[in-house]
Amino acid sequence: MKKINFRNLHRDLGYFYVGLIISFATSGILMNHRDSWHADKYTVETKFVNVQIPANADVTEEYADSLGKTIGIEDKIRRHKVDDGKLKISFEKNDVEIDLQSGKGEIVSFIKTPIISQMMKLHKNTSNWWIYYGDIFGISLITIAMTGMIMIPSGKFSFKRRGWKLAIAGLIFPLLILILLN
Repeated sequence: MKKINFRNLHRDLGYFYVGLIISFATSGILMNHRDSWHADKYTVETKFVNVQIPANADVTEEYADSLGKTIGIEDKIRRHKVDDGKLKISFEKNDVEIDLQSGKGEIVSFIKTPIISQMMKLHKNTSNWWIYYGDIFGISLITIAMTGMIMIPSGKFSFKRRGWKLAIAGLIFPLLILILLN
């Protein structure tokens, strides 16, 4: 029986997944900042509108959708909310914000940013085959981490002498963040 060469396994899994690792890392960073910067949207046009909104209007999803159609938006509505006296409606290709008292607002139209929007879909995809592939990817990352720990068997940079300290620090840091955030 042939002995498993962990160095070769580590290298080959790393080569196989390098594109996915870079795509996931990049889209993960972009998704971390999606509240302040919509990385997958590229603004094409901003248009100002002025609409009449009844003072007692019940802002339901149907109302928000019909208001969108009134101002010329044919996209599918994603969500809406009223915040600080402003109606905010998110459509597939447009974002609308209208002041409920004055009726003044703006429509921001956008298209998907090439490559970036496709990378961000990797994090959002929920199809069964992608979930299984993601599980295999996760197991492979664990394998890469484990084989990386045992590749250097001895010396001052080995896991036994130095690596375990860094591994514990790497575990403690996210645990502290989770504790502090809850």
